[in-house]
Amino acid sequence: MKEFELIGRLLAPIARAPAARGLRDDVAVWPAPGARDIVLTKDMVAEGVHFLAQDPPEAIAAKLLRVNLSDLASKGATPEGVLLGFGLTPRQDEAWLTAFVRGLGADLERYGVQLWGGDTIQAGERMVLSLTAIGSAPAGQALSREHARAGDDLYVTGTIGDGWLGLQVLTHKLDLPSEHRDFATQRYRWPQPRVELGPALLGLARGSADVSDGLLADAGHIADASDVSVVIKLARVPLSEAAAAWAGDDLPRRVQLATGGDDYEILFSADPAQREAVLALSQRFGLSITRIGRVEAGQGLSVLGPDGTRLAVTTLGYEHG
Repeated sequence: MKEFELIGRLLAPIARAPAARGLRDDVAVWPAPGARDIVLTKDMVAEGVHFLAQDPPEAIAAKLLRVNLSDLASKGATPEGVLLGFGLTPRQDEAWLTAFVRGLGADLERYGVQLWGGDTIQAGERMVLSLTAIGSAPAGQALSREHARAGDDLYVTGTIGDGWLGLQVLTHKLDLPSEHRDFATQRYRWPQPRVELGPALLGLARGSADVSDGLLADAGHIADASDVSVVIKLARVPLSEAAAAWAGDDLPRRVQLATGGDDYEILFSADPAQREAVLALSQRFGLSITRIGRVEAGQGLSVLGPDGTRLAVTTLGYEHG
């Protein structure tokens, strides 16, 4: 399918916002709301790295959108619109493209986000997709990795390690019981960005990041950006039933779950005086928010085992080459 046919037949019907200009122009024009900052993020996903060639097109579309929405959520931003970048190969025929756009449209509707535009090219042997997500937050209030302070509590939403487990199952490196296998593969293919929670963290969270490279790696990013020391108690890292069954009390396995990546949860610090407020948010959104450590004066990341001793962890998470 040629570029303008793809745009006109498949993408234009789901790009209904005035900002998109019917996808007939080279730009999108968005009249930004007053007294708000514009928050932008861009993530790319590559076949064989972030998704598998055999993944359903609808799942690939959803993951592309959701990993970007997770970035916005971790900054307390409300998503507004997206720009799509298609780097396709000859293997993506009309049926594949139709399924992809159908999945993308359903997810845009689910999260109340508009498609504003983008671009398509012919890639090499592997598909590469990108998405720029544009959001907004009250002026001066968008969260950052930089504002964690010594004395803060450290929290993470949801559970950790399920995306990594799902990837191991799909690439036949691990075999889990059927009910755990289905759960883990679903978590890998269909991450759940905390879009509703993110804006509710404004005024409460200090340092904040989404967990994409791995819990320990992203905690290290907060430590570096804030010039503090982050201490994580490994036993407190929340695990799903599937992850807990696989890891048990095996420390290397628990470290692996904390470094695997693809979680797309929110990691944030907050003043201990906000503990009741954090609990209230957990109850309001029906989402577990677990206190897993603390922020101290100093630098770097420390991971403590069940007995309180510091663990020697050499690889904190995924590193982009």
